[in-house]
Amino acid sequence: MELIKPKVAIVDYGVGNLFSVKHACEKVGIEAVITSSKQEILNADGVILPGVGAFGDAMELLKRLDLVGVLKEVAESSKPLIGICLGMHLLMTESHEFGHCQGLGVIKGSVIRFTNLPDVSWKKIKVPHVGWNRIYRSSENVDGKVWKNSVLEGLKDGEFMYFVHSFYVVPEDPGIVLSKTSYGQIEFCSSFQYKNILAFQFHPERSGVQGLIIYDKLKHIIVKKKDVW
Repeated sequence: MELIKPKVAIVDYGVGNLFSVKHACEKVGIEAVITSSKQEILNADGVILPGVGAFGDAMELLKRLDLVGVLKEVAESSKPLIGICLGMHLLMTESHEFGHCQGLGVIKGSVIRFTNLPDVSWKKIKVPHVGWNRIYRSSENVDGKVWKNSVLEGLKDGEFMYFVHSFYVVPEDPGIVLSKTSYGQIEFCSSFQYKNILAFQFHPERSGVQGLIIYDKLKHIIVKKKDVW
């Protein structure tokens, strides 16, 4: 039987705009709880790992709250695990932010900083990358099939989303990339999906109506997953 309101746990580890994520969830009919309780996280129908700030500090906070093992357990289940911005970075193997730091390691790949961004004729390219930018299907998937049955289904190729970041992920497997975005002369992964793991470099909860489309699609994915547990 389909859940009317699937429940998600928004992981509270002291970093991130938690309430805007909660508001977006509730807007589309997802019950959302902000929590650092291991039991609440494990009992939820889906888990959202948000975050802004420094990678190393965030990993230390997760360790201090004893949430590393819990998040890995969720990643190994069929339950949707969603990383947003820094939360996306934390899913990776490693980061090169202020030195080298190990991540959760549920997705193989690295987190690296924007470098060598020359100015263009009409604007100065600054780091961090802040503001609206477009997301595109990768050139290997121009027919659009890469977005079918994903959280991006229903969005136009080239849709605008809101970004705030200085680092970006480089997955070891390019086949998991859902969307790419260009900043300066760098094309980077702006979202990916691997099995039950989804992640966004942009902030869907700050991306207006199009971002809510993603949350609504996420609701249906969580319900569908719940039905097969």
